Amino acid sequence: MAHPVLPLRETAGLPLWRRPQALLFVMAAAMPVAFSTWSALLNNFVITVAGFDGADIGLLHTVREIPGFLAIGVIAVLLFMREQVLALASLTLLGAATAVTAWFPSLGGILAITLLSSIGFHYYETVNQSLQLQWIDRKRAPQTLGWIAAAGSAATLVAYVLIVLTWRRFELSYNFVYLASGGFTAAIGLACLVLYPRFEAPHPQIKRLILRRRYWLYYLLQFFAGARRQIFVVFAGFMMVERFGFRVDEVTGLFLINLVANMIFAPLMGRVVAAWGERRALIFEYAGLVGVFLAYGGIYLFGWGVVLAAALYVIDHFFFALAIALKTYFQKIAAPEDIAPTAAVAFTINHISAVVLPVILGLVWVAQPAAVFLIAAGIAAASLGLAFLIPRHPEPGRETLLTRPLPVPAA
Repeated sequence: MAHPVLPLRETAGLPLWRRPQALLFVMAAAMPVAFSTWSALLNNFVITVAGFDGADIGLLHTVREIPGFLAIGVIAVLLFMREQVLALASLTLLGAATAVTAWFPSLGGILAITLLSSIGFHYYETVNQSLQLQWIDRKRAPQTLGWIAAAGSAATLVAYVLIVLTWRRFELSYNFVYLASGGFTAAIGLACLVLYPRFEAPHPQIKRLILRRRYWLYYLLQFFAGARRQIFVVFAGFMMVERFGFRVDEVTGLFLINLVANMIFAPLMGRVVAAWGERRALIFEYAGLVGVFLAYGGIYLFGWGVVLAAALYVIDHFFFALAIALKTYFQKIAAPEDIAPTAAVAFTINHISAVVLPVILGLVWVAQPAAVFLIAAGIAAASLGLAFLIPRHPEPGRETLLTRPLPVPAA
């Protein structure tokens, strides 16, 4: 059955649940149920079932980030498929691959199924960012993006609460939890493919590779964001299991605290970005992350305890909630038709370091874990320096403080 194609301006007459913004919220709620559950169980799963060490976990995350590095391939796929359809198909693939994760309890099997789920996750994220910036009005973007982030946290909250309350009580298996969470995400993806019309943004997107010199600061910030985010994702949770012996329900409980904090702070962070502007918000984020990563290093250098480690894990997520400022910075400086191709390019740039760092830093971790977090602090400091180049009011022609103003036409 062919689905109707509706321009955005004609969607106001649809029921609320079938409008473009509603679809963004539904996808935001469905994706993290699979991905966050996979992440919550991952470290315990690979250590207890497959006997992973720091080098193995670094290799796993390097493999997981390869599709992110190849996200530029989205541009080619969009020649044959609408962005909305690609987003939902990728969401379905993520859920299906997550569902069968426990069926492959070896290094090779885990790497293979992780690669499949990662293709779904990264292609979904690439296209979803583009759709958000096209479908959401610029004036409401920070607040709306904050509420979308909170919706994702709320859905994941339900999944984490169920894990914490039932994992030990009912002696759940990795297979059961992965099947339930991944199956839910896949079912939502398929349902949205059937139930929603195909929405058409007013500005047709360029379907070829573009690199604009005027976006150079955005590209650099994306590169460093991918590097420091990857260090946190790979090694902060691994530390809680390897050094402090956290069980599945304890790791999930820590994730649960983060979710509640994110539900509270994500909408507030949207308002902060709207009030402060992207420059001040990103300076605050990066300065805070420098301190967090230095403190992580101190846990290994000075023997600081588990309470501080858990607190840092929560504080870290608080600062990352301000990352929406990088999205809205690009939305303000970008030509409307550049959003989709630049989202793909930026996602690839974001993952250049993510492909290389985990396997290298996994070897560093075996020798000196503190060095990994000190490197992360240096990367956050580099981001902080770049953030000072963002204008207070960025716009096309005023992308950075170094941008030369356009010549004034003669009278």
